Amino acid sequence: MVKFLKPNKAVVMLQGRFAGRKAVIVRSFDDGTRDRPYGHCLVAGISKYPKKVIRKDSAKKTAKKSRVKAFVRLVNYNHIMPTRYTLDVDLKDTVSLDIFQSRDKKVAALKETKAKLEERFKTGKNRWFFTKLRF
Repeated sequence: MVKFLKPNKAVVMLQGRFAGRKAVIVRSFDDGTRDRPYGHCLVAGISKYPKKVIRKDSAKKTAKKSRVKAFVRLVNYNHIMPTRYTLDVDLKDTVSLDIFQSRDKKVAALKETKAKLEERFKTGKNRWFFTKLRF
């Protein structure tokens, strides 16, 4: 079978708290692990999308509207829908499995992920990823 759930692939969450939110695969576990004996992956995504920025907004207002809130999750393959898009942002060094060990590590990883996603948004690339999915 062809492996298509690769790192940097954009996916849409289908179940749970972040259903309808877009995320990117950081690492995939096709054969599962001892704790999770099924195919799953580590994803980082957007829980709160940036607002629409218009030209007459001040710099302060533009900065506030450009904020992003991130999430990090381990998700079953059945609960994500892969898209044709890829997001070339490097989250492998910031998001790993050991962040789930303590609250401090997770908060630090979320802050770094948020900063990288906001920086990616401000460059203007991957615009589809940063728009809210209307359904």
